[in-house]
Amino acid sequence: MPIIAEYPGFLQVYSDGSVKRFNPEIAPASAESSNGYKSKDVIIDPSKPITGRLFLPDSPNSLMQLPVLVYFHGGGFCIGSTTWLGYHHFLGNFSVTSQSIVLSVDYRLAPEHRLPTAYEDCYTSLEWFIHQAKTEPWLQQADLSRVFLSGDSAGGNIVHHVAVKAIRNKACPLKIKGLLLIHPYFGSEERTEKEMGDGAAGDVKMNDMFWRLSIPEGANRDYFGCNFEKAELSAIEWSEFPPVAVYVAGLDFLKERGMMYAEFVQKKGAKEAKLVEAEGEQHIYHVFYPDSEATHLLQRQMSQFMRAHEH
Repeated sequence: MPIIAEYPGFLQVYSDGSVKRFNPEIAPASAESSNGYKSKDVIIDPSKPITGRLFLPDSPNSLMQLPVLVYFHGGGFCIGSTTWLGYHHFLGNFSVTSQSIVLSVDYRLAPEHRLPTAYEDCYTSLEWFIHQAKTEPWLQQADLSRVFLSGDSAGGNIVHHVAVKAIRNKACPLKIKGLLLIHPYFGSEERTEKEMGDGAAGDVKMNDMFWRLSIPEGANRDYFGCNFEKAELSAIEWSEFPPVAVYVAGLDFLKERGMMYAEFVQKKGAKEAKLVEAEGEQHIYHVFYPDSEATHLLQRQMSQFMRAHEH
């Protein structure tokens, strides 16, 4: 069967529509405390299916209420998982650094489930959290008045769109305190300067492939999920937009897109749009090197942002 799209070592899409994924090393969840936290897999919606992984830091005071970080993994909407070793270590360690409960979400992937499925699945995870907070023992310490959204690459894109859905759904009892986008994955029909530069052809080709696989058939890169400028919010909705921190990496091909997003939401009226650069680092370095000093710095920066906006 001919392969029509491929990300070597991770993904193959065949002409009959079938998909083969190759996962890197994965980490099992463990209810036994290790490195200051424990983890547990949960079912968010068995009918889809949507699953997740909870991280709970060891706490000397079991009555202390903890902030919540809901995290969406990256992978061009086509690959990635809460179970990947890099994500597991990064988020487990982050729960300790930030003293927060983390829910990492496994949404359905493209091309089998094209956008906006990922947005809908990840919004469902917020509803699950609200419903489970009273009955799930691991969520007894969750403070639902201190909820933050984060994600990397495609997950950073998802953060924006889930926040928009939360603002538009007046019945949503969760008021998101802040958004933390790590190396967010956006695009448009118009190329950026970096995308047109020498040596960018390989990155552009790979990006275009992931967009082609993930946006609705017949859509182009000005689809609202790809081009954030196409998602129309009213002035009132922008006034309710949470504070934003955008983390970019100096050597990342997508750095410009992250900078453009921070500038865009600030102009539109978001309460705050903070841009933080990790110089000399590559795209999603925190997943590939979860124990590096750069990753530890990122975790501290994210923790500081949460503390600054939790009230």
